[in-house]
Order: sequence, then structure tokens, then C-alpha cells
Amino acid sequence: MLRVGLTGGIGSGKSTAARRFAGLGAVLVDSDVLAREAVAPGTDGLAEVVAAFGPEVLGPDGALDRAALAAIVFADPAARERLNAVVHPRVRQRTEELVAAAGPDAIVVQDVPLLVETGSPAAFALVVVVHADPDTRVRRLVEARGMSGDDARARIAAQADDAARRAAADVWLDNSGVPADLEAAVDALWHGRLVPFATNLRDGRPVLPPPAAAPAAPDPGWAATGVRVARRVARAAGDAARGAAHVGPTAVPGLPAADVLAVALAVEPGADPGTVRAGLAAAGFPGLGPDAGVAGGDAAGGLPGEWEHAGADPGRPVRVHVSGAGSPAWRAALLWRDWLRDDASARAEYVRAARVPGRAGDAARHRFEADGRTRAEGWAASSGWSPPSDGAGHPGRVVP
Repeated sequence: MLRVGLTGGIGSGKSTAARRFAGLGAVLVDSDVLAREAVAPGTDGLAEVVAAFGPEVLGPDGALDRAALAAIVFADPAARERLNAVVHPRVRQRTEELVAAAGPDAIVVQDVPLLVETGSPAAFALVVVVHADPDTRVRRLVEARGMSGDDARARIAAQADDAARRAAADVWLDNSGVPADLEAAVDALWHGRLVPFATNLRDGRPVLPPPAAAPAAPDPGWAATGVRVARRVARAAGDAARGAAHVGPTAVPGLPAADVLAVALAVEPGADPGTVRAGLAAAGFPGLGPDAGVAGGDAAGGLPGEWEHAGADPGRPVRVHVSGAGSPAWRAALLWRDWLRDDASARAEYVRAARVPGRAGDAARHRFEADGRTRAEGWAASSGWSPPSDGAGHPGRVVP
């Protein structure tokens, strides 16, 4: 199934987007609803909250007085952690139950207000952030929820800032206007990207650019997207992952490149290739080739042969090269990237080659790459470069 994370700051209009997704056919899992259910009257969760914070957090009807509880935990991080320890495990368990019941072909949209704050974007194939400027959010909170302006601004300040949300966002939906505009943006996202993504995921169909895709102008967003995708890839590989890195031309600031992100995944030698492949495919990165392998297949006695996967998201082409931790392929990918990041003259040569059209340009780029291997090794020797640790003991580490 396709699991989409939906988030946004308080007052951003995330709930409007969630309702629209549900109306289009998404299975909506609302963390706020599940959090309320976790401490409903008669539950063990409510009993634990009362034991932790006292009977003053109960209303006259025996239900949780949310305002009284908020007054205790809002400005007290330790109290907030005690509350989270009661609520979050119950929300996670119920979330997984609902996701499992959704069925393998579903598009599940998980409405998670603190998705960025809890560091969980990599758990989703796609993260959608609903945004509105702070003044708009304050006005909405004052008008719709009866907050004071100061209270609204304090609530906003206590959450992740826009920079953190942008770093986590695969899709950024601006909701500074009227609800109809946001609903139209959700409709376009659903039909233009999510439904095709879910179909590709179900069919194991990767999204590949045309073989002769022309280099695009450098995109400052490639760097943050590369980190997001590398984290997603590493998580999908599970305990076998020893490192993931954004590599290739899009990982070097200022280089024109085909708009395809390359990720190198280092996997523990001895890991089961079938398990790694299945994890990547389930996360939206189906294998390439009839058996997901390339020439040579898997080496006897453990992982590594090398093989490739590609993303199934039509909005973000991705190639994933899997090799053993510490292998020559892992070293070469990081060396080429780091050499170009450091050597301005080499970057200038690459740009000149990238601008040559047609077959002549292909030949120029191939010459640069062939010569570059020798030059990169010379740079490594003179600069003392060595590849970053393979991340042993730290599954899923992203190599910057």
C-alpha cells in the first residue's frame, strides 16, 4: 500500500486537506482522533494520565479536561514526556491496526500533527505538508478556536518551524488562501501523483526517465530531497543497512544534471538479498531487471553482488544502487561526489561537457567520467580523503 504522511502546524488547515483526501478515497488515519480515543473515559490510558497528573485533569463528567491538562504540560517538557509515554504507544498500536485493515491496494493518509517533531518522515513513501503564514494561522486560531493572540503565537512557536517542515516535505501545499484553493491542490495531487504512485507500487513498476534526458539546471532543492530519499531507502533496507548517501551529479551543488536522484545504499555483507529487495520494493523502490539483479548476480556466501532499484513515485525519479558496505562501488560513488564538491575546476569541466548537445555531449561526458576516475583518486591521495565509515552498528545512517 501507499502510506502518505500528512502534517502541518496548528492553524495551517491540515484538517481541511485530510477531509478532502478522505473524500477522494484515501483511508484516513487521524493521530489526533486516536490520541483522544487513547484517553477516553473508561480506558487504561485515562487512568494512567490521572495517576500521573492528578484528579484535577478530569472534568465533572469524568472525561479528560484537555484545557487543564494542556495548562500543565504545555510549558513543562518533562510533564509532556510523561503524557507522551502514555499516549504515543497506544496511538502507534492502533495506527498499525488500522493500516493493516486498510488492504494492500489502499492509499493510506496518516494525519500526524507532530510528524516532523517526532522525526518520522522516513516512515512514509511521501510526506505532504500543509502551510499557511503565521499571521493567517493566528487569525484562524483566534476566530475558530477562541484562543488569545498570545496563546496562538505561543502554540505556533512551540512546534517545528517552517525550515524543518520544508526539509521534511515532498509536497508543500500553501493554504494561505481560501479552502477551495487547498481542496483543488489536494485533488491535483491525488489524481496526478498519488494514484499513479499507488498503481506503480502495486505493479512493481519503476519510474525511469527517458534514456537521453537532457541535463536540467541545478536545483537547490536536490540536496534536501536527496537526504530525505536516502533516509527512506535506509529505513526500507532495515537492519541490513549500513549507510545511505545521495550521490551523483544532483549531490554536487551547482551542477546541471538529469533530474534523477541517485542514492548509494551500503548493506551489511552477509545480509539476505531477498529481504533487502523486498523491503525496498514495499517502500516504493522496485527492483530493476527480471530478477532485480545486474550482471554477475549475487556473490556466493553473502550479499554482494550489486543491484539496482528505482523509485515508483512519478513526481520524483530515483535510482538506488545497492552494494556491500565498504565495497569498491560504495567507495567510488562517495569519492566521485566529494571530489567534485571540492574541486572547482573539475566542476567547471563537467558543466562544459554537460552543455554539449547530442551524441557529442554524450561522448564528452563519457571522456570526463573516464578521466575523472584517475583524477579523483589523485585528489583522494593528495587530500587524505577516505570514505566515511560504513556505519557499522548504525543501521540506516545517512552519509552527508
